[in-house]
Amino acid sequence: MFNPETLFEMKNAIMSHLRIIIPLICTFTIGQSLPARAPKTEKPKQFIYVLRLVPRLYDDKNWTREDNAVLERHFARLQEAAKSGQLILAGRTKEPGDKTFGIAIFKVSDEAAARAFMQADPAVSAGLMTAELHPFAVALEHTNP
Repeated sequence: MFNPETLFEMKNAIMSHLRIIIPLICTFTIGQSLPARAPKTEKPKQFIYVLRLVPRLYDDKNWTREDNAVLERHFARLQEAAKSGQLILAGRTKEPGDKTFGIAIFKVSDEAAARAFMQADPAVSAGLMTAELHPFAVALEHTNP
């Protein structure tokens, strides 16, 4: 037969253990039921750079064979960026001389990457065009069905 004091001590010991074990079980159970979350990756940022011809190239007669080769590399690079999904849009106005300009809208991780992308443009690095970088956000875009 149990002594009432022993019974009381056993009850306290069990309650003391349950105060520790029950929160541990709950924490483990909740933790196991939560879906695993992948680390949050930042959405690429959009930028636009505006391209302007250097004054020497306002007149079509001033274009050299080397200038045209650089322009071909410029276009090929933009085509590759479009294929990879980095380039959203590129084009130019159809105005003469100092009125014409081009744009390239693209996605990268941050402004440093945007500046590097712009400066690596063959037309910019070869000095055929100047470029000005701006943060950008496409608000509406036509999607093909």
